[in-house]
Amino acid sequence: MSEIAKTPEPPYYAVIFSSHRTEGDDGYGEMADRMVELAAQQPGFLGFESAREGLGVTVSYWESLEAIASWKSNSEHCEAQRLGHKKWYSEFRVRVAKVEHEYGI
Repeated sequence: MSEIAKTPEPPYYAVIFSSHRTEGDDGYGEMADRMVELAAQQPGFLGFESAREGLGVTVSYWESLEAIASWKSNSEHCEAQRLGHKKWYSEFRVRVAKVEHEYGI
């Protein structure tokens, strides 16, 4: 079971990555694990949540738009994006949202 990210008081930002995968792993699992490890090392990273059952949804949380831009331009992340376009995803969307409010138990 995945953990729910422990985020700070808002405001902060969420990058929502929704996707449909292609068939087979073809190195995807290893790269996905590396991206989680690498993202956690980036300045401004706050956490992530991920689920997949047909439709995959990964939400990463960031302190600022600048932190998101820095992550997007990370060289290893750029290579993962290139491979994702080429062989791992049949369809995807990336959405960036500002979190203004949160609550829960």
